[in-house]
Amino acid sequence: MKAAVVPELGARLEIRDVPVPEPGPGQIVVQIETAGLCHTDIHAANGDWPVKPKMPLIPGHEGVGRVVAVGDGAEPLREEDRVALPWLGHACGQCRYCIKGEETYCIAPAYMGYTMDGSYAQFTLAYASHAVKVPDGVSSFDAAPLTCAGVTTYKALKAAHPQPNETVMVVGIGGLGHLGLQYANVFGCTSVAVDVEDEKLQLARDLGADHTIDARSGQAEQLESLGGVDIALVTVPSPAAMRAAHAALNPTGRLVLVGLPADNRLELPVFETVLRGISVMGSLVGNRNDLADCFDLHARGRTRVVAESRALEDVNECFAEVLAGRVPARLVFDMS
Repeated sequence: MKAAVVPELGARLEIRDVPVPEPGPGQIVVQIETAGLCHTDIHAANGDWPVKPKMPLIPGHEGVGRVVAVGDGAEPLREEDRVALPWLGHACGQCRYCIKGEETYCIAPAYMGYTMDGSYAQFTLAYASHAVKVPDGVSSFDAAPLTCAGVTTYKALKAAHPQPNETVMVVGIGGLGHLGLQYANVFGCTSVAVDVEDEKLQLARDLGADHTIDARSGQAEQLESLGGVDIALVTVPSPAAMRAAHAALNPTGRLVLVGLPADNRLELPVFETVLRGISVMGSLVGNRNDLADCFDLHARGRTRVVAESRALEDVNECFAEVLAGRVPARLVFDMS
């Protein structure tokens, strides 16, 4: 089968012919139809994070396709089921975090496209327990970005417990942010989109943002005129953007971080955090129920995915597009 492979950290991906995987107990093989390109895939290929991925590696954790082989104990999935393969490829199901429904913080996880091969391939091996069925009302093209960008921002906002009378600011209207903005509206909150590009700000308006703010000019003053914000969801890996979002929060506000800076550092003022009762939280994707929620909302027309199709053979050029900021929201490899 054809696959895009990272031969070693920092190297260009190679399109290789590799063996089609065979399912073991509890596993399935999925013929991939679409695979979204997440910035995490670039971090994985470059080895940017403290915990390094396996090498060689087939990246990808926004894969969607049809089950073509089922191992022993992989029920209730069957051949021809259409499933999504998210970041959390497998969790132990036994630790305290799995038991209480926080499986994304499992102490013995496997990550799709990081510690196990992912969906930049014609066929992908996955655990049936953590594949999520895609409903008929959601196309495979749209399902791919929802599998990470969607469920990540949906869960991040859920963790902040948004209330309908609150204002949610989404910083960065890209692959994650354009969906996070829509979930803010789904939760009934007043939405504020922040970016530094005219095209992204127009996209936010098209997606129903109540307010848009150009961070290049007078962000603090504009936010003050809106009465501040109660929740700030920062999707960009910028410590400066995180600090600015923290400063914009009202008393008892919540700063929710999903972007991961390369230098792994963030300084925030303790005095203001304590006196204003501000919470700072991180959120790592969502669980299987959260992804099912995202699919259901999309099938009911509550969200719109903004993405462009690409060929897997152009993966290196696609990485360059993302790094240069030339992508409207998401890129999706179409292998159907």
